[in-house]
Amino acid sequence: MLQQRVALVSSLIQREIAGRYRGSVLGLLWSLLTPLFMLAVYTFFFGVVMKSRWTLPDQQDAQHSTGEFAVILFCGLIVFQFFAEVVSQAPGLIVANANYVKKIVFPVQVLPLVSSGAALFHAAVSLFVLLVFVYVVFGGIPLTVFLAPVVFAPLIVLVLGIAWMLASIGVYFRDMNQIVAPLVTATMFLSPVFFQRTSLPTWLQPWLSLNPLAIPVESFRDVVVFGVQPNWAALGNYSLVAIGVAFLGYEFFQKTRRGFADVL
Repeated sequence: MLQQRVALVSSLIQREIAGRYRGSVLGLLWSLLTPLFMLAVYTFFFGVVMKSRWTLPDQQDAQHSTGEFAVILFCGLIVFQFFAEVVSQAPGLIVANANYVKKIVFPVQVLPLVSSGAALFHAAVSLFVLLVFVYVVFGGIPLTVFLAPVVFAPLIVLVLGIAWMLASIGVYFRDMNQIVAPLVTATMFLSPVFFQRTSLPTWLQPWLSLNPLAIPVESFRDVVVFGVQPNWAALGNYSLVAIGVAFLGYEFFQKTRRGFADVL
């Protein structure tokens, strides 16, 4: 049974990725061009216009080139894009696949897994591009990059829990799409994608961890760009919360799915 579910999810992920670019001239190349375009816009605005600066682990002052800032920014955007892609689609996920709901044998609970898998593919493509930039700008890729899957995994678990909840609520409350969109944008600007935790007032810094993107962004940046160990204590606590959210999200989905067919 498990092997069949894995094969089903894998097949649906491939179809999701292929279907997204079907008919376009550039095809999968868009998965590279879109984040690069957004990187250029954000780098120009925050790095050139706003002159945002970052204090690197081996420096006392926030002095670096625009290229280094672009790499630091891109790293945070990869984490955000994964989160945003899954969470933004979640409220309409079941409604968009209503034909699956009416098939008794189809496990609709795998749909958030499919959207997460597709988003993870795009994150992996972006990570490859990021590593090229890291090598060019910083002169090498840190060995801690092998910890990237470890620090990214808790975010995947948390996002799955959120996706199950939103997918279920979206069936009964169609306005959920309109609510989630601005919340996702707010999550980005209130997370350390564009600023450092240390740039905040001391009393406010601990509260930043309440943002679901804060610890993943900081940990991912530490191991991929800065070559330092992440805060394992914070990451461990985050992982426990992520597992709890995933469990509650799945249970909520399973209990509310019984009415999907009637509503749709």
